[in-house]
Amino acid sequence: MGRGDKKTAKGKRFQGSFGKTRPAKPNKSKKPAVKAS
Repeated sequence: MGRGDKKTAKGKRFQGSFGKTRPAKPNKSKKPAVKAS
């Protein structure tokens, strides 16, 4: 387990790949965007 492990998020970050562990489009952040008026 570590950087070379494709099954972990860290391994996917290291290899620049995406999958179930590390989705290409992560869930939207909790804070909503604030409109400047």
